[in-house]
Amino acid sequence: MNVFSVGFRTLFYKEILRFWKVATQTVAAPIVTSMLYLLIFGHVLEGKVQMLDGVSYTAFLIPGLVMMSVLQNAFANSSSSLIQSKITGNLVFILLPPLSHWEILSAYVTASVVRGLAVGLGVFVITAWFAHLSFTFPLWIVVFAFLGAAILGTMGVIAGVWAEKFDQLAAFQNFLIMPATFLAGVFYSIKKLPPFWLAVSHFNPFFYMIDGFRYGFFGKSDVSPWTSLVIVGVFFVALAAIAINMLRRGYKLRH
Repeated sequence: MNVFSVGFRTLFYKEILRFWKVATQTVAAPIVTSMLYLLIFGHVLEGKVQMLDGVSYTAFLIPGLVMMSVLQNAFANSSSSLIQSKITGNLVFILLPPLSHWEILSAYVTASVVRGLAVGLGVFVITAWFAHLSFTFPLWIVVFAFLGAAILGTMGVIAGVWAEKFDQLAAFQNFLIMPATFLAGVFYSIKKLPPFWLAVSHFNPFFYMIDGFRYGFFGKSDVSPWTSLVIVGVFFVALAAIAINMLRRGYKLRH
């Protein structure tokens, strides 16, 4: 299978245009939201708490906000596109062409990565003015940003295929994606948690995405970045297998 086939490129281009034509909503709005988080939490907690030795709270918070924006927007891109196509009935124009399941998944996920990274970069450019950030291991930053966006893009495909209406998709996002993201150490170090919640946090794969991403900036993390990389990588492979199986079976796609 040639992932760079005409079919893949066309679907990928269509997905890019879909979110870029409403960039005020899909890119600018999440950046503003992250700015509000930074202004509120940074103003209230700066100088009062310290999560990592030698790192100010605002500096600690910025990578978490960047990664949270990457994850949430990557998920929103693929999931919203699929549910809209199913409800409006134009999904048939994706299913009829001779596109393989890998090409469909790759196009949706790659476009989600682009949107997630675009929003994340925008958040970083705006928030980096508020604190000094080092780039101790830039390769880790890139690896976890891409892997995190790809994972949430794949989860978006799964959610979009599974959901039959907008409220089901909203439930998936509000009761799974949002809690998992907010409870993954965006605003705090899990080492500050009581023993029970510390143990629970280690079962949240979103924690490893954010912790590994933050390690790239400061060279400090709650767990080893290699541990995070293995867990995140296995999680991505498992989700991709589920998504491919759903697409191959035509689960809730062929009525």
